Amino acid sequence: MARPQCPPIAADVIAEIGERIVLIERKNFPPGWALPGGFVEFGETVESAAMREAFEETSLEVELRALLGVYSRPDRDPRGQTVTVVYVGRGAGAPRARDDARALALFHPDQPPAPLAFDHAGILADYRRWLETGLFPTPWRK
Repeated sequence: MARPQCPPIAADVIAEIGERIVLIERKNFPPGWALPGGFVEFGETVESAAMREAFEETSLEVELRALLGVYSRPDRDPRGQTVTVVYVGRGAGAPRARDDARALALFHPDQPPAPLAFDHAGILADYRRWLETGLFPTPWRK
């Protein structure tokens, strides 16, 4: 049987430091602010990819504490269809922009910068709703 053609899988992290979250300003297309994250490598778990990407872009060690959701809308990434798995984690260390990050800053979840890349505005809305209600998003019902 031939190997199926599938969209790439990415892992993103909402890295919490106290009551704020870490966002990076992207160096590469598409421009804007984004959650730290990137593509899962062969032989790597999605969880490991999330922690690795967060460290590579922010210098933070991240302890994952929840799976917020899987985001798979075909038009969510202007570079092409990508599925992302989004985690919530606690960041430890001194945040510093590295790798694909032009800049890094901490924001209150209800006051993110603009523009946000990809579908990260919707992901952050889901995160705020989860913080307020404890309910996980149900994107298939939208």
